Amino acid sequence: MPLAFWVHHFSPFLGPHWGNFGIRYYGLSYVLGFLTAAALLIRYARAGRSQLAVNKVGDLMVAVVFGVMIGGRLGSFLLYHPDQLVRDPLSFFRVWEGGMASHGGFVGVAVALAWFARSEKISFLHLSDLIVSVAPAGLFFGRIANFINGELWGTPTRVRWAVIFPNSADPGTPLHLVLPRHPSQLYEAALEGLVLLALMQWRFWRSDVVRTQPGRLAGEFFLAYAAARMIGECFREPDASLILGLSRGTFYSVFLIAAGVILIVRGARSRSVR
Repeated sequence: MPLAFWVHHFSPFLGPHWGNFGIRYYGLSYVLGFLTAAALLIRYARAGRSQLAVNKVGDLMVAVVFGVMIGGRLGSFLLYHPDQLVRDPLSFFRVWEGGMASHGGFVGVAVALAWFARSEKISFLHLSDLIVSVAPAGLFFGRIANFINGELWGTPTRVRWAVIFPNSADPGTPLHLVLPRHPSQLYEAALEGLVLLALMQWRFWRSDVVRTQPGRLAGEFFLAYAAARMIGECFREPDASLILGLSRGTFYSVFLIAAGVILIVRGARSRSVR
């Protein structure tokens, strides 16, 4: 009897691979995200809506890459699996085993932007507004890669579009006994990626907020991302223990809300001073 739900069968590799070595969709998602971000930043500069010159976009992207990779990797361990870093410190360097946290990536990018802003004498808040307006593209590609990898699956459900993720059950479990689940990775790709990208681009091009209220767009992004993440967490199986009854993704998003409110208030005050 055929299964009533679609069975996830994708390989994490694009094309041939040798053991853990090959072109992974997850790595490709980062490349696509950074390239899309760079293309948008160049467009901003050419349109005269950015303090970042075209010839400095590449330098900024290098700093952001390091911020995302180091911050995301550290965040994955410190925020979700701190015991693993103590038990097996070398696991930090085994990047082929996966493990990135978006909240950690935000902190890493903030540090990278602070360094770049100081070295290039460009407003940190202005750079922050630029980066958050392009960041959802990377979030979109990353969530699609999560789905292809069959990781970070959703909670059990019987909705028609539910997916059977074989890796969600113990090895050797017959497929007909594996619970169908929400494809929460796709929900997050839509909310954190497409919806946020549309919102940020609309605000960037259709308003003067980046020029008149530096930092406000970053604040709006934090609030919107936190809301999108919390909605997505309602359909996602927690991948670590709860904190105060909340999934870690939801709990850490509370701090983004606080940061977002502070930036929006600060932006409003800077405008009133003008």
